[in-house]
Amino acid sequence: MRAVVTRVSRASVTIEGRVSGHIGRGYLVLLGIGPGDTEDTALRLADKICNLRVFEDENGKMNRSLEQVGGSLLVVSQFTLYADTSSRRPGFSGAAKPEAAVPLYQRFMDRCRERGFPVEHGEFGADMAVDSCNDGPVTILLDTDRP
Repeated sequence: MRAVVTRVSRASVTIEGRVSGHIGRGYLVLLGIGPGDTEDTALRLADKICNLRVFEDENGKMNRSLEQVGGSLLVVSQFTLYADTSSRRPGFSGAAKPEAAVPLYQRFMDRCRERGFPVEHGEFGADMAVDSCNDGPVTILLDTDRP
């Protein structure tokens, strides 16, 4: 799995003119799922993201977690994180097929909810408009294939 995690002061996703999900302070998570990913992969990545300490403490150091700041997550499926850019026209055959990816996308979000976080989301496979106000900016790339 691959995730681009952006610390935001607000974020939303709109589908066909309707806001599908919106959050205040928290993380915008663009989530890509690969063909070798499993439920364990989804759980480990969700735990990693929920435990990140990238919010500033009273000394201005990135030392507070999502829980400590009362944050939320907006999760948007993003198969393009598996783009093959070896040519000028990217290919996306490296992403998991929907029948494998959708349950893992759901399991990732469920795990975040189990940990007590509000989770909003887009719609898997939909044409979405994502709006965010990056805070910092702080953006982190996570890839479960790379420690």
